[in-house]
Amino acid sequence: MIVFGWAVFLVSRSLGQGLLLTLEEHIAHFLGTRGATATMGNSCICRDDSGAEDSVDTQQQQAENSAVPTADMRSQPRDPVRPPRRGRGPHEPRRKKQNVDGLVLDTLAVIRTLVDNDQEPPYSMITLHEMAETDEGWLDVVQSLIRVIPLEDPLGPAVITLLLDECPLPTKDALQKLTEILNLNGEVACQDSGHPAKHRNTSAVLGCLAEKLAGPASIGLLSPGILEYLLQCLKLQSHPTVMLFALIALEKFAQTSENKLTISESSISDRLVTLESWADDPDYLKRQVGFCAQWSLDNLFLKDSRQLTYEKVDLNSIRAMLNSNDVSEYLKISPHGLEARCDASSFESVRCTFCVDAGVWYYEVTVVTSGVMQIGWATRDSKFLNHEGYGIGDDEYSCAYDGCRQLIWYNARSKPHLHPCWKEGDTVGFLLDLNEKQMIFFLNGNQLPPEKQVFSSTVSGFFAAASFMSYQQCEFNFGAKPFKYPPSMKFSTFNDYAFLTAEEKIILPRHRRLALLKQVSIRENCCSLCCDEVADTQLKPCGHSSSASDAEFDAVVGYLEDIIMDDEFQLLQRNFMDKYYQEFEDTEENKLTYTPIFNEYISLVEKYIEEQLLERIPGFNMAAFTTTLQHHKDEVAGDIFDMLLTFTDFLAFKEMFLDYRAEKEGRGLDLSSGLVVTSLCKSSPVPASQNDLRH
Repeated sequence: MIVFGWAVFLVSRSLGQGLLLTLEEHIAHFLGTRGATATMGNSCICRDDSGAEDSVDTQQQQAENSAVPTADMRSQPRDPVRPPRRGRGPHEPRRKKQNVDGLVLDTLAVIRTLVDNDQEPPYSMITLHEMAETDEGWLDVVQSLIRVIPLEDPLGPAVITLLLDECPLPTKDALQKLTEILNLNGEVACQDSGHPAKHRNTSAVLGCLAEKLAGPASIGLLSPGILEYLLQCLKLQSHPTVMLFALIALEKFAQTSENKLTISESSISDRLVTLESWADDPDYLKRQVGFCAQWSLDNLFLKDSRQLTYEKVDLNSIRAMLNSNDVSEYLKISPHGLEARCDASSFESVRCTFCVDAGVWYYEVTVVTSGVMQIGWATRDSKFLNHEGYGIGDDEYSCAYDGCRQLIWYNARSKPHLHPCWKEGDTVGFLLDLNEKQMIFFLNGNQLPPEKQVFSSTVSGFFAAASFMSYQQCEFNFGAKPFKYPPSMKFSTFNDYAFLTAEEKIILPRHRRLALLKQVSIRENCCSLCCDEVADTQLKPCGHSSSASDAEFDAVVGYLEDIIMDDEFQLLQRNFMDKYYQEFEDTEENKLTYTPIFNEYISLVEKYIEEQLLERIPGFNMAAFTTTLQHHKDEVAGDIFDMLLTFTDFLAFKEMFLDYRAEKEGRGLDLSSGLVVTSLCKSSPVPASQNDLRH
């Protein structure tokens, strides 16, 4: 919900600060509050004030040495921070702007209160976005994120991602200036080892930029100095959180194939093999490093002598796990299927493999990171809208527990609960009682009052499910090992009743999934829905048009579909394009030879279609139909409209030949990296109420 909420915030950019900020400023000054009040940014300075530069060193020292409140302190009820309205009357004095560091810390302080899409944005986020619209302002914001985000706040890296993700894309000059300012190399990575916040934040910024600028800009950003800096941060002498975010940054740089090759040639896999052993470490920071190291070795930076984890992991005792075929695209799932992590800027979600329709069920989650996650129960109807920020608890078919913001989520609405903020190592219990139609949430054995809202929409078909904000991780226990805090009432576990075949337990690395995908051959005459069976049905206009002319137009379109799909027409067009496609070049210059080819195409192909239509519709006039087509183009299937456009638009005709030439020469777009092959016809070996793996 945060990601989408921040996008909605941008609509309020035209509002002014108003008198509330001024009132807060004078109260803070009068009371002499120089602690939390000053940090919250209630003392404003002008844009031209040089005081910000004078206090940089002091602010950096405070950010790196000061600890945020403990989990117990954060668990106390927080007064909601209501951002001031920004509307200004015509005679109101010009609003002063805070220094950048104060605005960043303000955003970090209020981020927990941003829960609803219609909630007014905090002044700090709006102002930072405005500042970042210029190169100079963008550089100020980035440097401030590196300088002042404290190490201990669990939402610090997420705030970096949130602010950078919604700021305007930097220009090439701004990126060049940033690399000059940072001047990163291996030697810099060894400096200030006692203050790891700066290195953690630097790596987080680099990772965010690599994710936003995948392609040539990402290649240019990964200079030899930055690569050396990130690799140096992976050494065992570094703080674990610095190692973690350096590795995540390298993962994101590797999204561009040229960067991936460059990083792989640095022998990074040798370093990751050592870090992989931390995957089960009792230190939760090291555990995150181990998880990411293992995932990178399995998916990105392969080592020839290393066996992939999924090939050696013992899954004999596991009968229910997270479903790798029922997950949003950027979530990382461990090879044993019980641990998940999100390092993307989106809100990633997953359901488990087991569905329940009756009885009492319980599972537990171990919190590895203490940031924003929404964990609970969801049905098949619950939707994963990761880029819009919607996950579990954000529709009427799911309900979720949020231990970071201390909320219960249902239907995109939240209400506070009385548990303290969760922390690393906490155990959250989830009880589903379908007999009494209630859900009960536990934190380290302490239960909350039952939740029943979701049962007004659905009463069966529930899965364990979770959604993750950036840099969050947790481990699920569906009953394969003893529960830490089992409830007193009688319950069943997924692991006792579910069943998975050996093949269904395998969670393949992405490169193995891609290799299988490339082996799939989809015939031209396959159904466009399931891609398995031969197409045997055509959808034609119903004929319920509002007028006789509309009905006539619908009839022509229906006949056109028949003609274009016919093998005779396909062969006619293919032979013509085979004859001439090598004449066409992807340049702005048009050859003289194009004109006779275009005329021949119209004479051959358009004439053929017109003759076929005349056989079906006596008196048909192609010129009149083409004119009518311009008024109904939104009602015509895209492939038919594009084909008809080639008769009257030379650029469309040329583009058709260029696409065909690219296909013939093997230069077509490769979209397979984002695809997952999932059968629509798969049947489960056990009843759906015990093990639902339908896709």
